[in-house]
Amino acid sequence: MTEELSSYKFACVIARILDEKIASNISILNIGNVSSFADYFVICSAQTSTQVKALTENLSEKIKNTFSRLPLGRENDLKNRWNLVDYGDVVVHILQEEERSTYAIEKFWNHAYSIPRETWLKESVEYSEYEKVEK
Repeated sequence: MTEELSSYKFACVIARILDEKIASNISILNIGNVSSFADYFVICSAQTSTQVKALTENLSEKIKNTFSRLPLGRENDLKNRWNLVDYGDVVVHILQEEERSTYAIEKFWNHAYSIPRETWLKESVEYSEYEKVEK
């Protein structure tokens, strides 16, 4: 399925994809009013470097297959303790907990609006891999 989504909806779908692959502590920050380089950050935690890499690869593959979108760029450290996937309007940060604490992205961008979990789950329900209906 190929379709054009708003950056808001795209960020919600990315958060759902990460959530369904057991990423933890997922945040969506609306940085559009305070930044010129992206509209949203999606930030999540992973337990191990293997999980960081797996979440990154799974996300990239699902976005490519569903929306025919490739990242504009990708960055990571050599040990896969953090990965960044840049889709232009949405930038995804996948970090191990220690790196997340160190980089403190949410603290640095504390003036950005955070999208509640219930909201992004509702906004992306049609992209769920599972047959469950969320309320």
